[in-house]
Amino acid sequence: MTGHVLEFLGETKLELGAAADHGDNWRTGRDADGILWLVLDKKDSSVNTISEDVIRELETHVKAAEEDMPKAVVIRSAKEAGFAAGADITSFDAMSDEGAVDLLKQGHEVLDRIEALPCPTICIVHGAALGAGFELALACDYRIATPGASFGFPEVQLGLHPGLGGTFRLPALIDPTEAMTMMLTGKTAHTKRAKSLGIADKVVEERHVAAAVDAAADGKIDQHEQGLKARALGFEQARSFAARQMRSQTKKKAPKEHYPAPYALIDLWEEYGDDRKEMQRGEIESFAKLLKTDTSKNLRRVFFLRQKLKDAGRGEDDISHVHVIGAGAMGAEIAAMSAIKGKRVTLGDVDTDPLGRAVKQAVEICKDKHLSGIETRDALDRLMPDPKGYGISRADLIIEAAPERMELKEKIYADLKGKMKSGAILASNTSSLSVDKLASHAPSKSRFAGLHFFNPVSKVDLVEVVQGDATSDKTAKRLAAFCGQIGKLPAKVGDYPGFVVNRALTPYLMEAMVLMDEGVPKEVIDTAALRFGMPMGPVTLADQVGLDIGLHVAESLRDNLEKPMADISQTLRDKVEAGDLGKKTGDGFYVWSDGTPHPDSDREAPDDLTDRLILPMLDACVEVLRLGVAESEDQVDGAMIFATGWAPFRGGPMHYARARGVQEIVEKLKELEKAHGPRFTPDEGWQTLG
Repeated sequence: MTGHVLEFLGETKLELGAAADHGDNWRTGRDADGILWLVLDKKDSSVNTISEDVIRELETHVKAAEEDMPKAVVIRSAKEAGFAAGADITSFDAMSDEGAVDLLKQGHEVLDRIEALPCPTICIVHGAALGAGFELALACDYRIATPGASFGFPEVQLGLHPGLGGTFRLPALIDPTEAMTMMLTGKTAHTKRAKSLGIADKVVEERHVAAAVDAAADGKIDQHEQGLKARALGFEQARSFAARQMRSQTKKKAPKEHYPAPYALIDLWEEYGDDRKEMQRGEIESFAKLLKTDTSKNLRRVFFLRQKLKDAGRGEDDISHVHVIGAGAMGAEIAAMSAIKGKRVTLGDVDTDPLGRAVKQAVEICKDKHLSGIETRDALDRLMPDPKGYGISRADLIIEAAPERMELKEKIYADLKGKMKSGAILASNTSSLSVDKLASHAPSKSRFAGLHFFNPVSKVDLVEVVQGDATSDKTAKRLAAFCGQIGKLPAKVGDYPGFVVNRALTPYLMEAMVLMDEGVPKEVIDTAALRFGMPMGPVTLADQVGLDIGLHVAESLRDNLEKPMADISQTLRDKVEAGDLGKKTGDGFYVWSDGTPHPDSDREAPDDLTDRLILPMLDACVEVLRLGVAESEDQVDGAMIFATGWAPFRGGPMHYARARGVQEIVEKLKELEKAHGPRFTPDEGWQTLG
């Protein structure tokens, strides 16, 4: 049981029974004041999930409370990780339609009985209360949060909406439009916002939880009351107007044909928002129906792909001091994220101005990550500007994040020789240079690898850990573990032009340039990609990455791949030569002064436009699998989704290829080859996938 819970229970003079005394997942007991404690401690797990066995055991404890009414009921978690991470997703695939409905009904009945208890019910939340965990908290009269607590409904990311009462309990508690926004976007309400919205009735330090529980048990904590807006939305006409606005906003980011769950939720709220009983019935039926959609199945697959990548990042925590060379956009964010996650970081650069900007950038990242003032101060204390490079000799890991010029990196590596401590790793953040070639200049080939972060580092979770021919397995494992420790998803890949992600992404970007040279408007090209499900069109993405970077990567791949690529667009070269590099200069193929472009064109497009963009990516994925650059189809799918946002509702490029049909894709590639040239020649690896 976690230290803070033990400390708290000591203050209440309460001895909890072991979980096995009352089932496998709950510890229970009554204190001297007659308060019943239900402490969730999911068996054989570091994280609480709300599974069928958790609900069944909870039902027995609720029944006991009904038969011998306590002064109050308190629900909290025994896990250091937080309150509860939501439902047990592993059980979803096995559910039949009837099984899903029956299980949901059982869960609703238990939460309804908690809500109906005549004594005060109090939920104490530390860490995250997500999904079904949040719904359990909503069934209580009071929610007491400790600093760092957060509440959210991420079900939309699984192609679902809340299924244990969240659709009606949250709108009944807070401003209904705020509640709907949380459910439609999956965004989390962190501690302060949770308090301001009315989700958390009180926020207290852990040492004051006992007093807060006593106050709630005695009815001395005021509960949140909704305002006039909530009452107005009880009328069907007002709710219908709000629902139309929600559909319009949702359509911009999640078309109904790709993501049905948000629209199902809006329909529910519009039709039954003033009738709790009907809303509850509709929620259960809708959730069970969404479980069977391809979108939800594929998004749940994406959830498990993330878990696999996380597992690859588990390992010994033996890297405590990181030295980053280069305080540009990438180096600054790598340093900031490392410091935020508890590493000692020294950051070097040949100029002092970037070091100052890096510290300011770190502050902004801390704000974006909702760090408290103390957490931000601690992170900044761990991040030390180091223009003289004093940290090199003490670092366990040195990350070189210098510009992509071989001669510059050679010079940096030569200067490191004799300065690094024994056993230290040197890693390059290169996105296009050969790790094997770089290794020939490194102080130790076996302790050298690529560590390819993606921009912006603070928002993109994936990191490619590039293992060269001489890189030891131990070095690759240590780097993967480091990625896991700073909250990243490591994909261990081999050295190859573009590695995995850029190898697959570059043909997509370059084909868009060729299409523009053929006269297809950029808005038409981007719209086709968006309608396929990509988060951003290829022309917009090229602008965002930087046209100079895109050109450099394309030239590097063209010169090092056996298979021909599309001719590099003269328009692209002209843009780079003119200094119009995209978002970072304010002008590229698009003008960025008004923010990120969101093209939506209904102009006629070539019949093969979407396949010309998407199939070269699939072909490149097959190539890196055939060559052993990537470990598995799942790894490729995870890397492309978490690095580029590749249409997640399709389950990843390899999953999409198999769902569409390998033979159909090969035939289409042959058609494109005949029409547009050898860059569409199907890779021989397709033959092994049939």
